[in-house]
Amino acid sequence: MQPQQPNRATTPGLPTPPSGWPIGSYPTYAQAQKAVDYLSDEGFPVQNVTIVGVDLMQVERVTGRLTWGRVLAQGVAGGAMLGLFIGLIASFVLTPASTALLVGVAFGIVFGVVSSAVPYAMMRGQRDFASTMQLVAGRYDVLCEPTTAEQGRDMLARLSL
Repeated sequence: MQPQQPNRATTPGLPTPPSGWPIGSYPTYAQAQKAVDYLSDEGFPVQNVTIVGVDLMQVERVTGRLTWGRVLAQGVAGGAMLGLFIGLIASFVLTPASTALLVGVAFGIVFGVVSSAVPYAMMRGQRDFASTMQLVAGRYDVLCEPTTAEQGRDMLARLSL
């Protein structure tokens, strides 16, 4: 397999595949980051280095059961924060300031409860859990421009992770 040569004739703003020669491969992003940090500390031109996640996976981690109580509590909390923010802004213009804050919080709570309860009710029990999504890679390759790849590979060979 031939290493990819850099393609300088790319359209700005469009995604482009990474280029360069592999100088290291690591099972975690933290290890790849540590390798690049080591290169930087040693004076290597890191502007020629790219960390590439390979074998991407979308991971959904379930954080807990979703119930009406939890949905409404999250709606109250989120709405109260939004209402407090809007009430604070309104308190600069309206008098008395405390009334603006209270009205903002009250309307925020109503908005938060409605905006969280309606989507949950529409799901009709098909998704009764909360989760977070994450994009992770099976490994992380460190690529480098061909002109300095051999030097970078030699430097990383001295690094023990």
